[in-house]
Amino acid sequence: MSGLTMHTQGAAAGAGQYLVFRLGGLDYALDFAKVKELRPLQALERFASAGEIVAGVAVSHGVIMPIVDMRVAFGPRPPQHDPRTDVIILQLSDAVVGIVVDGITDVVTLSLEQVQPIAGAAGVDYLLGRGEVDGRRLIVVDIEKLMSVRKAPVGVRQAA
Repeated sequence: MSGLTMHTQGAAAGAGQYLVFRLGGLDYALDFAKVKELRPLQALERFASAGEIVAGVAVSHGVIMPIVDMRVAFGPRPPQHDPRTDVIILQLSDAVVGIVVDGITDVVTLSLEQVQPIAGAAGVDYLLGRGEVDGRRLIVVDIEKLMSVRKAPVGVRQAA
């Protein structure tokens, strides 16, 4: 998290700020308005641990929240936490949740025109597209959709 910088690419209509984070060697961007807090993983008071993807439950400023290890969701978990391992605490429409990422790089401004569709990802509703800032390619995600819990249709559950 140290060295977090702000980049602006003009105040184009429809432009918004996005937090850029690294995960599995790729750069992702999410709407900065959803970010409540940025914390190093070690700084969180964790009082429960759980399965692979839900890394546990933590308290931040009196708020109890689940911590989701995005590194596991997007690939094999590193053997141990790196000192640069960061937690992005998000204020979603229905919950506060922390996500563990490899690192946070900066905040950028992207306009809608700068975000292009990702080929072959039409059925993946949480991928908004691919953006480019200062020669870096960013995968822009809709964090609300990515973090939403989806229930399987009743017929699918009974098929097993």
